[in-house]
Amino acid sequence: MEKIIILAMFVQVTLSLAVMIIMGRRRFAAAKNKQLNLNDFATMRLDNAGDHVRVADRNFTNQFEIPVLFYTGCLLALQLNSASVVVAILACVFVITRILHSIIHLGSNNVRARFNVFLIGCVSVFAMWLAMIWRLFI
Repeated sequence: MEKIIILAMFVQVTLSLAVMIIMGRRRFAAAKNKQLNLNDFATMRLDNAGDHVRVADRNFTNQFEIPVLFYTGCLLALQLNSASVVVAILACVFVITRILHSIIHLGSNNVRARFNVFLIGCVSVFAMWLAMIWRLFI
């Protein structure tokens, strides 16, 4: 189970880096099209860049919000020998929801679909923590 959890963490890291590349490409394109200038990057005032740039920025920032709870839970599960099949499955579910969330957010940006996937991811992280706590204390 430990390898599956580590692999899930690696996939989440890879997703974060992929979103960073998408964000960077969108920023460079906006600068090339004169929607932004270098001073905009000094203060990160990207309002003139358009929604596609702001959405990518927001998605990248989002990779460091709820996923922090995921990484912490995974590391604790590994460290405390509570890396069960349930924790591994929930870790995989979380990463799948993060991938889907990013695809929706950076693509169609259907808010209802994005929220539903986000909610499933949040529930899976909480369930992962509950499974870990259950194994440790009960």
